[in-house]
Amino acid sequence: LDLNDTPDLVVIQVYITNAYRSYKIAENYRKRGIYVCLGGLHVTSLPEEAEPYADSIFIGPGEDTFPVFLQEFRKKEPKERYVSKERTLIGLPKVRRDLIKRHLYLVPNSIVVSRGCPHHCDFCYKDAFFQNGKSYYTQAVDDALFEIDRLPGRHLYFLDDHLLGNVKFAEGLFAGMNGMNRVFQGASTIDAILRGNLIEKAAKAGLRSLFIGFESLSEGNLKQSNKKQNLGKDYQKAIRRLHDLGIMINGSFVFGLDDDTKDVFRHTVDWAVENAITTATFHILTPYPGTKLYTDMEKNDRLTTKNWDKYDTRHVVYKTVNLTPAELKAGYDWSYKEFY
Repeated sequence: LDLNDTPDLVVIQVYITNAYRSYKIAENYRKRGIYVCLGGLHVTSLPEEAEPYADSIFIGPGEDTFPVFLQEFRKKEPKERYVSKERTLIGLPKVRRDLIKRHLYLVPNSIVVSRGCPHHCDFCYKDAFFQNGKSYYTQAVDDALFEIDRLPGRHLYFLDDHLLGNVKFAEGLFAGMNGMNRVFQGASTIDAILRGNLIEKAAKAGLRSLFIGFESLSEGNLKQSNKKQNLGKDYQKAIRRLHDLGIMINGSFVFGLDDDTKDVFRHTVDWAVENAITTATFHILTPYPGTKLYTDMEKNDRLTTKNWDKYDTRHVVYKTVNLTPAELKAGYDWSYKEFY
């Protein structure tokens, strides 16, 4: 990476595990008098930490604040802090996909047609990003379809946190996609799969793979995490429905919640294999700054490190309850090897 260039402006999106690298890059440019902006999940969670490394920081999404910043930057009157309050995707300029080096991406046709999620799980890093305003909103259906129509090839990857989260929007999107001959992947909740016939409409439009946050097979863990959309839901009924529609399942599971004991790893892997989950992603519970989980753990003196490089869902960074940190890490590693 060439850090000796001289741009007019440097803008870095900061995620927790690239925070230290982001700060180092920012310092490199600022030392040479180049204006630096920092934003993203980590900056929103810990603005006071990020502020010394930037000329301007951005709290929350940037659709409403960044155009204001650019106007003020041109006038040489930029503010030190911009906070998003107006949440909308209506009327945004079209994505400059001509700037994307498609050959460098496994899935170049990634697309996002909404922001946020209608649910508020205690451990969700994204939920903290949408504080101070609307936490879930979508594009206009016609704008989303226009963007899809611009993309070459068949395959699409919807990166939305919950593609089925707004039923009216999703119905319009899938109806418009009928006949486009697309194959796509997205994310949803168990609740949305079981309710009505929206998942059938998605399959008809080309949905072939779905990311689902099962998170835990324990009702106690789900309650602890405020994962209300999973509570009392029939996981196996949802799985059968997806399999009948020819939709692959990428199941997500979290280890280390307070209800977990030594048998959680074997129980979870066996369940995933028995239910023919196509792929699985396992995670060690991680209390991201800005979440209720982090606040509660900090208050109860359960955090064991604030080295953000370790907040990657592969390390244990808090005081566990029924498992030792070594048991949790070993069980996590075992689960990946055993499942695959």
